[in-house]
Amino acid sequence: MLIRAVESYLAVRQACGFDLRCVGSFLRSFVRFSKARKKDYVCAATAIEWAGLAPSVRQRARRLGHVIRFARYLHAEDPRHEIPPAVFGSEDWPRSIPYIFSRRDVARLVQAASESGDRTLRRYTYSTLFALLACTGLRVSEAIRLRFEDIIVDGLVIRCSKFRKSRLVPLHDTVRAGLERYLERRRPYAPFDEHVFVSLRRKPLLIEDINAAFRTAADKIGVRRGPGLPRPTPHSLRHTFAVRALEACPHDRERITQHMVALSTYLGHGTVKETYWYLQATPELMRNIAERCEGFVARGRS
Repeated sequence: MLIRAVESYLAVRQACGFDLRCVGSFLRSFVRFSKARKKDYVCAATAIEWAGLAPSVRQRARRLGHVIRFARYLHAEDPRHEIPPAVFGSEDWPRSIPYIFSRRDVARLVQAASESGDRTLRRYTYSTLFALLACTGLRVSEAIRLRFEDIIVDGLVIRCSKFRKSRLVPLHDTVRAGLERYLERRRPYAPFDEHVFVSLRRKPLLIEDINAAFRTAADKIGVRRGPGLPRPTPHSLRHTFAVRALEACPHDRERITQHMVALSTYLGHGTVKETYWYLQATPELMRNIAERCEGFVARGRS
């Protein structure tokens, strides 16, 4: 009975656009666990016992969260299904503050990538890739999947990325010019592969190769890390783009809201709250928030 309910639940949520590959494996594991204990309905105690098998509190909360949502779906039609309490706490753990590059360090990183390794296409590939990430805020995975056909007059077409969303990313003239210079060198190198960025193996880039090239360039320019600060990664270039865009945001309240929605759409965020997370990324943004709040309170008292 429960296994049929799982398949029905997954079908409904997938029809709504959710990617549930991991969720499905978790719920099928829970059903097998329940069946071994001869439970035909969702039992809160059984769910907590099953979730408690995970090695960390965070993983336990995540596993139990999947069952809670599943139980709510079933309980709406059959109250014999129990909705477990969230005994392991919230699934939403606070995100760490991202590493943000200075404008000077972004330029130095790109330059270092253009001088690292042998004088081959590799230099142009990674310097262009890092520059593109910094100028557009693309995810690394999105840049890896770019094909020639995705470069159009209006910008870059990002197809079925995270959350199964597609979007158009406009390109500044200088970014387009830099990309075209790279493609002039890259096209003869691997003419039968349609990916924009390719390795020396004439295949699409691998994330581990990108990470290695990034570390080499970052070490070369001596990227500094204070105690307790995050480690810079290629994804830090996306974070940096988002923060600089927020720092340029107009101060008018209505325009701030419009700016946030536009930036969230541009970055391909699932919800706008993911964009608001960047407000805590730099002292400048925190100071701006404090000043706006002080002004708002002062006006309310006058």
